[in-house]
Amino acid sequence: NGAGEAKLAQKLTEFLRSKGFDVVEMGNYKSSNIVQTMVIDRTGEGEPARAVAASLGIAEERVIRQVDKNLFLDVTVVIGKDFATLKAFQ
Repeated sequence: NGAGEAKLAQKLTEFLRSKGFDVVEMGNYKSSNIVQTMVIDRTGEGEPARAVAASLGIAEERVIRQVDKNLFLDVTVVIGKDFATLKAFQ
């Protein structure tokens, strides 16, 4: 959660799990002033991040690639202040 509003990470986790995604961790981001939600590709494969972005209604062009195989996950979602535009919050 990078938007600074309570319970966003929990709601997003529930939404993604209902869509079949395995969410392994949730919490607050290092900043609570993120403007736009980010979907970060951690593997370089692209498809998992694009699938998460599509389920949230985020354009594929807004998927960021930051490979970090030490994280042992495919995708990171950082909720921004634009969270009301995401399918999870509509």
